[in-house]
Amino acid sequence: MTSPATARDRVVLMHPTGNQFFRNLAQAWRRDGRLAEVATCLDWRAPAWFDRLLPRGMAAELSRRALSRDTAGPVVTHPWREAARLAASRLSARALVRHETGALSVDAVYRGFDAWMARRIERGRIAASAVYAYEDGAADSFAAAAARGWLRGYDLPIAHWRTSRRLLEEEARRWPDWAPTLLGPQDSAEKLARKDRELSLATHIVCPSEFVAASLPANVRKDRRVIVAPFGSPPCGPERRAPDAARPLRVLFAGTMTQRKGLADLFAAMRELGTRAAAVELVVIGSPVLPLEFYRAVGVRFTYEATRPHAAVLELMRTCDVLCLPSIVEGRALVVQEAMSQGLPAIVTANTGASDVVEDGASGFIVPIRAPGEIARRLAWCAENRAQLGEMGRAAQAASVRFSWANHAATISSALFSEPSNP
Repeated sequence: MTSPATARDRVVLMHPTGNQFFRNLAQAWRRDGRLAEVATCLDWRAPAWFDRLLPRGMAAELSRRALSRDTAGPVVTHPWREAARLAASRLSARALVRHETGALSVDAVYRGFDAWMARRIERGRIAASAVYAYEDGAADSFAAAAARGWLRGYDLPIAHWRTSRRLLEEEARRWPDWAPTLLGPQDSAEKLARKDRELSLATHIVCPSEFVAASLPANVRKDRRVIVAPFGSPPCGPERRAPDAARPLRVLFAGTMTQRKGLADLFAAMRELGTRAAAVELVVIGSPVLPLEFYRAVGVRFTYEATRPHAAVLELMRTCDVLCLPSIVEGRALVVQEAMSQGLPAIVTANTGASDVVEDGASGFIVPIRAPGEIARRLAWCAENRAQLGEMGRAAQAASVRFSWANHAATISSALFSEPSNP
């Protein structure tokens, strides 16, 4: 049992919109008595019966914002701009939510939330010694925390923007038709400068994978503590058997339908299979960035599955045989561990950040980026060697259980509170 933390080792945890990583960290730090404050934009507190009166899409969105319910404790909120953004999005008010420039854009929400949190820190009424924040929503809060001598933990979810931009600009030239799906290169110089300011103000940078840590510029790594804290996996599903040879091999792609995730390369691999593609059924679950007609026009047959709650995604995974995610740039694709926990061997690139969980040839395959031919070769092998996929699926489950959310939180806590640092 962890003893209660004092103000000297308590942390302000902040994220404008919340995510699974944020929730798990909030739960762990609340149990350990380390939380001085949890802050977000929206914290949905309506009773369950009220949710049933709302349109299904709205209810699902708001349910994901039930932070105090999920973390079993109080949350401070700054809701108005984010509530207006959600409303504008549902009303298709595109000018209001336009990337960066819209008054109700995601960037405007993040900047407003960050400024509000900076004012809270400046007032000196929070008994804490550290703040933990996330990319694009930390610059002002870190400056206020630095003035108070606090530690500043920065969660960097994806490779450094210079690495990401270089890779995505190369993809735009390589797959020009897919360029509209590559949102990263659209970031303005002002936004990129803000990212650099956040990194310069951090005392600790938390990365989900070695791939992300290695992408940091040398001058950033020099004076800051860089921590690799892998995400946790969900509980394992039933033990998998070898796929039935009498039906097509079900290959799953899970993620936003972009070339950042390598979807164009996967489609190209399916074309390279030629007549052998009849032995493979491609299942795609994720949010399309362009109309579905764009993806259908590529000429590859696939079964499209709409996004759904997490439990239902895991259920879909259990109907598939192999995950294929040939990403160009990620932080750590959590979907890889999720699929492996359900017994799916994974075909991934090192740039998914999952090289420490996928053992090449044992629990899946690691392929180079931009290599449709290699992807096709691995898919063909899986279709032709189904008896071995059961064993690989069991190895995938065994690999996934090595990663837990408790270890994720403990790694970050150890870096923030157990090791000397000069803020």
